[in-house]
Amino acid sequence: MNHIITISREFGSGGRTVGKKVAEQLGIPCYDSELIQKIAEESGFAENYVKEAGEYTPGGFLSSALSNRAFGPTNEDILWEIQCRVISELAEKGPCVIVGRCADYVLRDDPNVALVNLFVHAPLAARIRRESARTNTTPAEAEKRIRQVDKERAAYYNFFSSKRWGDAQAYDLCVNTDGLEISDVAKLVLRYLELRGLR
Repeated sequence: MNHIITISREFGSGGRTVGKKVAEQLGIPCYDSELIQKIAEESGFAENYVKEAGEYTPGGFLSSALSNRAFGPTNEDILWEIQCRVISELAEKGPCVIVGRCADYVLRDDPNVALVNLFVHAPLAARIRRESARTNTTPAEAEKRIRQVDKERAAYYNFFSSKRWGDAQAYDLCVNTDGLEISDVAKLVLRYLELRGLR
């Protein structure tokens, strides 16, 4: 049975980096942008389109998808099916970390994987500081981007899954990165895996 770690995260919380560091310590692949590349290859859509279509906003892609379903599958439906297939194939290959893309929901009933679903978060002020420093933008600009991306991620996740994005009961471990180095957060996750007998 393959152990798969999925990471959902608030924007600016450092979740992607946590995933990469955990994967590095475990010696297993971490799929993030690589996942987008694989979906783009299989679908024939441009990577930018795949990335944008993977996080809907109400009134944007989502409304379009809902209104056009009467005429058959939309591009978003097609991408979702391909995404599910790619995630399942990656999980079948062996243990890995998968960041985002509803991987926790896609793999929920797979009898061949042992899932550990993480949610990485932090207070808004901490995320603004991190994102502002990372992108060299003003706190106001960083906050606007954070709120936009979080809204899109929640809309996408809530639409395609039967769970609620950010609801603690949907995850095995929720980690607040505020006041911690990302490397220490990764150590915390690794310790959790040890306690679960998964490492």
